[in-house]
Amino acid sequence: MPPRADAPPAATTVRRFTPVQRRAHRSVALLMGVCVATAACLYVPQLAQLVGRRALVVTLHQWSGLLLPLPVLAALVSRAFRADLGRLNRFGPHDRVWLRAALRRDRRPGSRPAGKFNAGQKLYAAWIAGATLVMLGTGLLMWFTHLTPVVRRTAATFVHDWLALTVGVVLAGHIGMALADPEARRGLRTGSVRREWAEREHSLWRP
Repeated sequence: MPPRADAPPAATTVRRFTPVQRRAHRSVALLMGVCVATAACLYVPQLAQLVGRRALVVTLHQWSGLLLPLPVLAALVSRAFRADLGRLNRFGPHDRVWLRAALRRDRRPGSRPAGKFNAGQKLYAAWIAGATLVMLGTGLLMWFTHLTPVVRRTAATFVHDWLALTVGVVLAGHIGMALADPEARRGLRTGSVRREWAEREHSLWRP
């Protein structure tokens, strides 16, 4: 099979993600997209009228949310995936330097040292993982109404709705940053990135 036209020469690239990691990311992105889209159809009156079939939208929303953790759990069989989870879960002194530079909007070379994942990516991963678990828990309370009294279901609905709005905003920021970095997108699409990009954006990473 001939190489893709957008793939740089092999000698100038480094491997960033394995096929298992890329499939897990795509699956989570697809399920999260369905969750967000169906939630918008349920809560925005104009979209609800446009789409209709509320029962179907509710079913899609419930099952996409319930299945959301499964790609991550399935990917745990991969040693590379588990290693990256460990990297995302560890913060070092260089991450504080990265965050301070990001807050100052300092983009000078070397001002934002990072390993395979920078501090912003680590914060996003931790936040979205926690938010997903809370959304799953509150969603189950709303789905199975007989499990808890009305007061707790009302509280779960309040948390679920407002956290969903926050998730939408954070995801929009995540997508915006991805659109601004084509090399990062190439890494998730093909598994490899340019060595020059890796040395510039992730100077502490040793593939």
